[in-house]
Amino acid sequence: MKIGLVGYSGSGKSSLFSWLSGVTPDPAAVNSSQSAMALIPEPRLEALCKIYKPKKVTYASMEVDDTPGLNRDHVGNVSKLAYLREADYLVCLVPVFNGARVDSEMQAFVEDMILADLEIVVNRLEKIDEQLKRHLPKENLEKLQIEKEALVVIRDRLESGNPILADEMSDEHYHATRSFRFLTEKRRMIFVNTGDDEVDFEQYQRFATDREPVLAASVGLELELNKMEPEEADAFCQEMGLTRVGRDKVVRTIMDNSGQMVFLTAGEKEVRSWLMSKNGTALEAAGRIHSDFIKKFIRCEVMSCDDLTRLGSEREVKSAGLNHRETKDYIVKEGDVLLFHISQ
Repeated sequence: MKIGLVGYSGSGKSSLFSWLSGVTPDPAAVNSSQSAMALIPEPRLEALCKIYKPKKVTYASMEVDDTPGLNRDHVGNVSKLAYLREADYLVCLVPVFNGARVDSEMQAFVEDMILADLEIVVNRLEKIDEQLKRHLPKENLEKLQIEKEALVVIRDRLESGNPILADEMSDEHYHATRSFRFLTEKRRMIFVNTGDDEVDFEQYQRFATDREPVLAASVGLELELNKMEPEEADAFCQEMGLTRVGRDKVVRTIMDNSGQMVFLTAGEKEVRSWLMSKNGTALEAAGRIHSDFIKKFIRCEVMSCDDLTRLGSEREVKSAGLNHRETKDYIVKEGDVLLFHISQ
C-alpha cells in the first residue's frame, strides 16, 4: 500500500512525512520523491504476545511517499505530480496556519491534477490516431478503438473541469484505461495542517465529503511532541492547553480511509499483523504472506482475536467451538487470526 503526500511548497508536507515514518527527509531529494515505511499501530499484538510468547513480533506497515512541493503559480506542477501516479491513495496537505483556505486550496489541487491527467490523455489520443492509420490485426484494432472511446469521454470530462470517476465508467472502458493511474481518479483525503495553538479541529469537518474525509492536526507541534517521552509530552500539552492528535490515530485513519484493514497470524516463532484490502478473501490474505501460498492454498483456520485473548489460548477457543475452517473465498474480517494450510 503506497500513500502519496501532496502539497504546495511550505505546507508542512515533509514534516508530515517525517512524523508518520520517523525518517528525516533528505534535502537532496527535495525535487524528487522519497519514500519510507510507516508502522501501523496494532495493540492486539501485545495481547497475542502474552499468549504465544513469540521469538519475533512484526507490525504491518504502509509505504509513504514525500513528493516535490507544488508551485502555487502552477508552473511545473504537471511533472511534479507524475511522482504520484503509482500511489494507491493521496493525502492532500492544506496549511491553514498561513491564512490559506481549505476550499480554495483543494480547488487548486484538483485543477493541477486535472491538467496533469489531461496531458496524458491528449498525448495518448494522438498516438492512437497515428496507430489507427496503419493496417492492424482486427484484435489490436478493436482494443485501440475501445481505448479511444474511453479516453475521448475522459478528455471531455477533464476539459469541462471535472475529475475522473471510476464508478461512472463502464467496466470495458475502465479496464482499457486503468494502466494510466489517473490522479483525479484516486481516492484521497484532506489533511489540514493547523497552527500550534489550534484546539478546535472539528471545525474543519465542514469541508469533508463522502469522497474526501478530513483530518486536522498541527504537524509541526506533533513532530516535536513525538520526540519527547509520552509522559513528558502529555504533561506539556496539559500545561499549555494544547490538543494532541497523535501519530497512531493519523496512520490508522489513513489506513481505514484508504480501504485497508489488518489481519493477524500468531505462533511461537512470530506474531504479526498484515495489511490487506477490506472485503478481501482468504486467498488474497494468503498471497500477502507469500505468493506461493496462492497456488498451494488448501484451507485456512480462523479465530477472532477478541475470542483468543478473552479465552487465553487456541485450545480454549476450539473447546468453545469458536474457531472455523474456511475455503479460499472466505471474506476476511478485521482482526481475524488466520492459520493457513498449504500443500507441500
